[in-house]
Amino acid sequence: MGMSVTISVATGQDAEQIFKLQYLCFQSEAALYGNYRIDPLVQTLDSVRQEVTADCVFVARLGEEVVGSVRGRITEDGAAAIGRLCVHPRLQGHGIGARLLRAAETALAEQRGATRFRLHTGHRSEGNLRLYRRVGYQAVGRSRGADGVEMIVLEKDAGTYAATA
Repeated sequence: MGMSVTISVATGQDAEQIFKLQYLCFQSEAALYGNYRIDPLVQTLDSVRQEVTADCVFVARLGEEVVGSVRGRITEDGAAAIGRLCVHPRLQGHGIGARLLRAAETALAEQRGATRFRLHTGHRSEGNLRLYRRVGYQAVGRSRGADGVEMIVLEKDAGTYAATA
């Protein structure tokens, strides 16, 4: 008998599991860029705790285990910045990332008034780019992270769901 993955709002008690999951999930990104100082790998547990308290944070659970997470917040220009989307490597490719994105987008639009969503990913992260395009995001520019990685900036209007993975 299998268990279903559920999506829910993160609580302060989830911060440590989110922190550990993020560290595990972003190893492949670090390897892709040959840079193990990327932001998700150097973020502190206290910083994750602060984000869980202040931002719109969702987790995917398999039983009691946190197997995915995403964060969002409203920026100065009124767009919703979505980031740190991650799914445990053993569960990737099953639509959990798209479900997490949808949960964050819905909450940011309904509860915080977002009309536009923005996210970024590394320019070599083809799997991430495929997911984001599939759910309606379009590249709008490039930037360079504080860690030196070239990023592609993607946006979409609220209510735009090209597909559900």
